[in-house]
Amino acid sequence: MNPDPPSEVTGLLKAWAGGDRTALDRLTPMVYAELRRMAGRYMARERPGNSLQATALVNEAFLRLVEVDNVRWQDRAHFFAVSAQMMRRILVDAARARGSEKRGGAVVRVDLNESVDAIPDRGGELVALDEALDALAQLDPRKAKVVEMRFFGGLSVEETAEVLKISSQSVMRDWKLARAWLMRELAR
Repeated sequence: MNPDPPSEVTGLLKAWAGGDRTALDRLTPMVYAELRRMAGRYMARERPGNSLQATALVNEAFLRLVEVDNVRWQDRAHFFAVSAQMMRRILVDAARARGSEKRGGAVVRVDLNESVDAIPDRGGELVALDEALDALAQLDPRKAKVVEMRFFGGLSVEETAEVLKISSQSVMRDWKLARAWLMRELAR
């Protein structure tokens, strides 16, 4: 993900959480490229001329992250998982604002591949997926987190396992079961 040593990023995250503003200044260039890559994956399939560009998505997510108080960053992977969640919220809000289809409309098909970059500009489907993911979180929060990190955040199986403190096999099992549940839910 990032060429900087994970321990250096983790140390800066912890210093920033402890109130050290200079740590944030040193951290920003280290994480910005990865945040930009994540945002680029989100935006790769959006329609041309979309008012929300990858840079704007990164900037909005980063501003929201900087404003969050009392976060105890566990490590670099935790930071990127929270970043993925922020980007998910921003994209879903933007899709809703564009007048996306409401739940209960036409049948929605979303191909749950390895990441969100498989979805072209289908805001209604993104909103439906977000709502289904919220429903899954009520039933099984860990499976919902796995989907969020892998699909929206583009984290690998290993990175997801690291953030959730579970084995890679558990991540894959949760990923497969969650995808099946979400596909069934979206087909309703």
